[in-house]
Amino acid sequence: MKALRVERLSPDLSGIALREVPVPDLADGEVLVRVRAASLNYPDLLMTRGEYQFKPEPPFTLGMELAGEVVKAAPGSAFTVGDRVRGGAKTGAMAGFAAIPAKSLRRIPDEIAFGTAAAMGAAYNTAYVALVELGGLIAGQTVLVHGASGGVGLAACDLARALGAKVIAASHRQAKIEALKAIDCADHYILNTGRFREDVSDLTGGRLCDLVFDPVGGEVFDESTRCVAFGGKLLVVGFVAGRIPQIAVNIPLIKGFSVAGVRAGEYARRFPDRAAGMAEEVDQLAVSGAIRPHVDRIMPLEDWRAAFEAMERGEIVGKILLEP
Repeated sequence: MKALRVERLSPDLSGIALREVPVPDLADGEVLVRVRAASLNYPDLLMTRGEYQFKPEPPFTLGMELAGEVVKAAPGSAFTVGDRVRGGAKTGAMAGFAAIPAKSLRRIPDEIAFGTAAAMGAAYNTAYVALVELGGLIAGQTVLVHGASGGVGLAACDLARALGAKVIAASHRQAKIEALKAIDCADHYILNTGRFREDVSDLTGGRLCDLVFDPVGGEVFDESTRCVAFGGKLLVVGFVAGRIPQIAVNIPLIKGFSVAGVRAGEYARRFPDRAAGMAEEVDQLAVSGAIRPHVDRIMPLEDWRAAFEAMERGEIVGKILLEP
């Protein structure tokens, strides 16, 4: 089978190659999945450089999440041949077949296409943990979403609107703002460069935001501390900007807001029952049409370099899918 392999770590994708490798053997508790679509995530790019917190030793197959069909299942796995499934692991999805722990897979409702299912997993799980589990989102609240054109940011916009929130989508490029407007993902849109608190204040009538979803960090985080309403929460999702910001604790004390760290994968591991409930809720929202996972483009696995470079340049709105 074909597999996208990291053969050595490199800053410029030069350590990656598409190779012919054997179909993986199954370990205890694993399911063999024929991959129909694999989702490209920013951590995949970081792993090629050794910059992600999970650092597998090369060589390894890239890909954290997928959708496909079960072709072999261990006894007692609750899956049978032909089941349509989504899920994944830290590696292995960008290949013709993937061996995935049964506990990391769930059936795809018949109404959901493989591509949509592959785009839902990590992004919507992160958005749900942040906004609902940690943020306590309720209808009518205002949510500011940074990095709104990324897979996770766009999922946060989509989920927050589906749950009745007023959404302000933020990006650092005007072209991205126009692209977000074109897919109607929010109620308002702002550039989050420089001092954007005034824009937020104007849009909210001075109330500011109940929740701020921040996968960017750096100066965006710094200014976001001025955009959280009293009693609100600033949700720390990541640091795409590169600088990990710091905050003096007197700021949330005086302004009366909380800062919450979002580790969606760890949350799911610690609370597996809640993880199952979240996945079910996301599936039902997709089936009903309340959420609309946005796929920017679908590319053959052979075009992996163009896909990674597009992500690196920040050209994508939503998700890129790779098809083996």
